[in-house]
Amino acid sequence: MTQYRVAEIVRDDVLTLTPDMPIRRAVTELVQARAAAAIVIGDDGGLVGILTQKDCFQPALKASYYQEWMGRVADQMSRDVICVDKSDDVVSVAEKFLSCPHRVFPVVDGTKVIGLVHRSDVLALLIRIG
Repeated sequence: MTQYRVAEIVRDDVLTLTPDMPIRRAVTELVQARAAAAIVIGDDGGLVGILTQKDCFQPALKASYYQEWMGRVADQMSRDVICVDKSDDVVSVAEKFLSCPHRVFPVVDGTKVIGLVHRSDVLALLIRIG
């Protein structure tokens, strides 16, 4: 079963945001893309964070109460990002999903982010091969 690699199921059509982007615009893009998360890329092109749907609830709730959106992506994103390598086997990634509450992990090739692996895609592969 360790013959299956993350590279086989990575989604490369990933929404990317910048830390300085207004949070309202970022939330809108996330919802329109029907994405669970978006990667946040810094000026140097490197990964600086991840913004999930869950991260967006606080600013959305505040906006619904105060009728005003405030903040930037950097204010809400997670900076400590758990990544997986494209060559990681699917079983080890499944075990990582077991120990973390995340729905997605960024997938890297060296230092470059190439996409996201979704918990649902790992589960689907495990069902197919099990």
